[in-house]
Amino acid sequence: MRIIAGSSGGIRLQVPERVARPSTDRLREALFAILGEVVPGARVLDLFAGSGALGIEALSRGAAEARFVEENASACEVIRANLSRARLAGTVVKSDVFAFLRRGGGPFDLVVADPPYARPGRADLAGRLLEGEGLRSLLAAGGLVVIEVESERDAPEAPGWTLADRRVYGSSAILFYEAEAAS
Repeated sequence: MRIIAGSSGGIRLQVPERVARPSTDRLREALFAILGEVVPGARVLDLFAGSGALGIEALSRGAAEARFVEENASACEVIRANLSRARLAGTVVKSDVFAFLRRGGGPFDLVVADPPYARPGRADLAGRLLEGEGLRSLLAAGGLVVIEVESERDAPEAPGWTLADRRVYGSSAILFYEAEAAS
């Protein structure tokens, strides 16, 4: 796995063992082509960060800052090593994503999330992200939330969110959500 483009393009990234299912190079390349001018200067939040590939790609492409939230300690160390290898700066937060959302912070212009895929007996973390006010309270006006899910699943529907786009790449889908204006 490597950084696709930008100031650190081509640099190989480590992946934490048995912790992460990293976004493929093809998916990240497509995602950032779609995001285009959203990324330069953006404040980025990478949830369920794993290797940090999504946030690091954003930094390499000119994001102003990135915060990585990951609860696994070894994955946090891998993110720090990947940032160092890429000569980029970011903040790594060792925390459960939902505890982090309750604490607040932000605002972020772009939130990227790659939660573990929903499987029988597992919680639907992608759907849970869109519940309540936690994520919405961290999003800047006009901000965008991008969630990676398994391609065969339907996009989670959540009050207060509009599914702006859905793209499928192999076994993964990328969902683009915008917060609806408060009424």
